[in-house]
Amino acid sequence: MATISATSSATFGASLKLCFQNSEVAGGTLTTLKMVRVGWTNNVFPTLRTSRFNVCRAAKPETVQKVCEIVKKQLALSDETELTPESKFAALGADSLDTVEIVMGLEEEFGISVEEESSQNITTVQEAADLIEKLVQKKPEA
Repeated sequence: MATISATSSATFGASLKLCFQNSEVAGGTLTTLKMVRVGWTNNVFPTLRTSRFNVCRAAKPETVQKVCEIVKKQLALSDETELTPESKFAALGADSLDTVEIVMGLEEEFGISVEEESSQNITTVQEAADLIEKLVQKKPEA
């Protein structure tokens, strides 16, 4: 697996610096934004505060499409119902039992096992597709 990284930064005034790091990983891009703020308290010691923000959309389009098909099947949605990666299961009328059935359908289709803890955090098509990609990559070759 090849990883390509690029880092850039910008400084605003004397107290704010933004650092961006883009990494090309198998199946997607991971963008990390790190904000560093330096200030002086009572002109004695500098203070340093950092914040991190990660964005990761690793799922392949075909994985997202397959997730959409499974969600439509499990929720008995018509073929005309348009789903996007941002579609929320709750907005489609899914309750907690429906979400469990969606996860079971995904496990069966992709030959993976989703831990209960992870399945409770899936609320959108994109989150499901990203989790599937992650688990498929970790799955040992048969």
